[in-house]
Amino acid sequence: MAAAGAEAGGRAGQLKSSGLRHGWTTGACATAATKAAYTALLTGEFPDPVTITLPKGQQPAFALAAEQLMAEGLVAEELATEELSAGKRAAASAMAGVVKDAGDDPDVTHGALIRATVRAGAPGTGVVFRAGPGVGTITKAGLPLPVGEPAINPVPRQMIRDAVAEVAAAHGGSGDVVVEVSVDHGEEIARSTWNPRLGILGGLSILGTTGIVVPYSCSAWIDSIRRGVDVARAAGRTHVAGCTGSTSEKVAVAVHGLPEDALLDMGDFAGAVLKYLKRHPVSRLTIAGGFAKLSKLAAGHLDLHSARSQVDKGYLAELARRGGADAALAGAVAEANTGLEAIQLCRAADVPLGDLVAEAARATALGVLLGSPVAVDVICIDRAGAIVGRAEPLGP
Repeated sequence: MAAAGAEAGGRAGQLKSSGLRHGWTTGACATAATKAAYTALLTGEFPDPVTITLPKGQQPAFALAAEQLMAEGLVAEELATEELSAGKRAAASAMAGVVKDAGDDPDVTHGALIRATVRAGAPGTGVVFRAGPGVGTITKAGLPLPVGEPAINPVPRQMIRDAVAEVAAAHGGSGDVVVEVSVDHGEEIARSTWNPRLGILGGLSILGTTGIVVPYSCSAWIDSIRRGVDVARAAGRTHVAGCTGSTSEKVAVAVHGLPEDALLDMGDFAGAVLKYLKRHPVSRLTIAGGFAKLSKLAAGHLDLHSARSQVDKGYLAELARRGGADAALAGAVAEANTGLEAIQLCRAADVPLGDLVAEAARATALGVLLGSPVAVDVICIDRAGAIVGRAEPLGP
């Protein structure tokens, strides 16, 4: 992948390998907003566009979508023209905002306005972070920040500290500042993320480890899976469920009585769940999902998305044969339009295809978890949420 170059206006760049535009993380946007605001606090002028340095050395530039200087409770732009310079010199705080461009990634925060408000802090305190409107607060253990802290992740915090130090060195500041990050409508947007389940309340997290959003990498979803495991372990959960959707999640709760913080919204990313649990094990994992998706796991696929793996009807026909299907039924399964049709054909003939798929999916999972003390059971459901296959944990 080509390195992201500087682009005035913070417009997303082009990934030459894929033809898709990359974008910028909320952490990168918050850093740019902070740098612009702190520069204005010290000089009275907002740099626009504002250039920042990402962790791997890229230097994108971001256009400002909002800016304000506040002097003793007044916005400097509201002062009389002849008083404007004095107003700016006396500014008590400065706010700058950047609109997040996620490029061609279907990111829930695309188009959100990320604001940073900067004011002087107590001498010797360095950079103190605050959660403004639309940014969440940590309320559960297991996340990479202590309970009570603003949900501004470690790498964005370091990016912001570095930007503050750069501005302080250039303009004679102390670097002792309070940085309040906010996201317009962030609390509403956060309802469609993992944050409430992870115990991040009140809004979004400020995220990013590179500053760059790679289209369709689904890095935020995979990171949420990992944080979900961390939160469950910190809460003392020994049994978690990786579910492909809300229906399978309800079934897992009904079968096992699991609390909300033991539920992992696995989606298509079975591999992400299994690989992280191999390194950070719990005693038991339930995998619950639709029959068709779990048939892909049974066949050895760890990414269950339709663009990256397909239901193998030939494989299902072979499983059906092992379960007692005659040649005619196996042939019908091989020619079925969908996995749902295949399971319906086998159920009508009393061939336990659902159980066989569940057992094969369990075998795939145990292969990834090899050497880690995690017991696995699998629940396959149909579209209505009825259980069509089960595989219990293997004995010792």
